[in-house]
Amino acid sequence: MATSFPPAGGGNRTGSYQRRNVDPFAAIRRNHRIKVPQVRLISPEGKQLGVIDTAKAINLALEVGLDLVEVAPNATPPVCRIMDFGKYVYEESKKTSHVKSTASKIKEIEFSARIEQNDFFTKLRHAEEFLAHGNKVKLRLKFRGREMAHTEIGFDVMKRAVADLIGMGHPDADPKLIGRNIHVMLTPLPVNKRKPKFHVPDEDGPEDEAPAAEPSTGT
Repeated sequence: MATSFPPAGGGNRTGSYQRRNVDPFAAIRRNHRIKVPQVRLISPEGKQLGVIDTAKAINLALEVGLDLVEVAPNATPPVCRIMDFGKYVYEESKKTSHVKSTASKIKEIEFSARIEQNDFFTKLRHAEEFLAHGNKVKLRLKFRGREMAHTEIGFDVMKRAVADLIGMGHPDADPKLIGRNIHVMLTPLPVNKRKPKFHVPDEDGPEDEAPAAEPSTGT
């Protein structure tokens, strides 16, 4: 004889678990899910076709093998477009994926106004490594205490860094002071134009030490 055991916690959870819908496109009404009597219709080419009965609009879409998709549900009447909904979902998902991928590829290197030369070269080497992997690099210099009275020192450091990294990336804009920080974003150069100055790629052997440079005052 089979013995039934109650689930852990004593409650009966049979049928109570519902999978969460994480599909961001699930809320978009299309075809027979559109219940309003009339819609303002847009053709696949983007042409305004006026207000027509929803049933007729659905039939027009299905006749050409496409979908009637609600694109402006809060309008009166709602605006719908005839389109390939599967293709639309695919293209929008690609855009979202690209944005997330780009955001995750931004690396940050932090400097100080009184940075030591060896530390400066080490940070440039790391920046070149990131740029070599195709990452955008954000250079940030943070002023501490009374250093804000001499922001020109910080700008000199950032300009030096940008100039030293010019063989690997180009600045999106000039260094800019925001609050107590100077920011500048570098975008990697095309692979065939990258010329590392501080970082030696692994396949060429171990990394060299930072090159000798003339001492710079104020850093």
